[in-house]
Amino acid sequence: MRDTRESRLLLVLLVAIAFALITVDIRGGEQSPLDGARQAAASAFGPVENGVAGAVNPIGNAIGAVRDSGERHTRIAALERENATLKAKLGSSDRNRNRAAELDKMLKTAGAGQYGIKGAQVIAIGAAQGFSWTVTIDAGSRDGIARDMTVLNGDGLVGRVTTVGTSTATILLANDPDFTVGTRMEKTNEIGFASGQGGRAMRVQLLNGKAAVKKGDRMVTFGSSKDKPFVPGVPVGRVVKVEPSNGDLTRTVQVSTYVAFSQLDVVGVVVQPPRQDPRDSVLPRPPAKPRPTPTVTVTATPSDGEYPGAD
Repeated sequence: MRDTRESRLLLVLLVAIAFALITVDIRGGEQSPLDGARQAAASAFGPVENGVAGAVNPIGNAIGAVRDSGERHTRIAALERENATLKAKLGSSDRNRNRAAELDKMLKTAGAGQYGIKGAQVIAIGAAQGFSWTVTIDAGSRDGIARDMTVLNGDGLVGRVTTVGTSTATILLANDPDFTVGTRMEKTNEIGFASGQGGRAMRVQLLNGKAAVKKGDRMVTFGSSKDKPFVPGVPVGRVVKVEPSNGDLTRTVQVSTYVAFSQLDVVGVVVQPPRQDPRDSVLPRPPAKPRPTPTVTVTATPSDGEYPGAD
């Protein structure tokens, strides 16, 4: 419709009629002459409104449900993340406690032998370096590490340094078949050479074929010239088997190492040897022998009149 004078007059007239009808309807109340028309309109448009409401309400409910579900999932996800974080902290705390205990034990061992050590952590095992029993540590030349240095932990001899980089170094473990170290028996001072046998006990050949040795005897490193590659006095292990001598010039024993090579974590590289041989002072104290428990036997003596046939 074009905006003309006639159209504007028509619009004003329609608005006036609408106000008049509203006034009549309000004043008439329930007896309003427009009530029939209103009911007819409600009958015509009511089903349409109900249909629209019925169609819209499930969608609204679904949207609300999805929204609430998303909020629940968000809360669950947040709780799961918090739980995982707490577990990680607990795991980290346990690991830190174990590492602190290992470090404390290693420092006590180094203190007993008067070894100057550089602590390091095992960061890799030797699969990439061939079939040798080796590990890589996170300390190298910039930390004062050099080739042919002794490596130990709180339990005893770990191995020796073979390759050195700027920030890492490779250690040949004492159980490697190519590993050999001079040993000295506790108390008897019998000298021998220990060789690694992989996952088995070390094989030690004592130079004295008639050496008196038995299961449970312990040994330490004998030491090398100028303390390289081995410083003296580092615990090696204890005898678990004595092989028959058969008149040989040497005597062979099997030695279980103190170090668990599959569980290495914190180690110490001896960067300063002891001023004097610590001998057996680094060995752990042997377990105390149990004291015999005295046995008291009490014999009951029957009193008079308790013998059979007594009057």
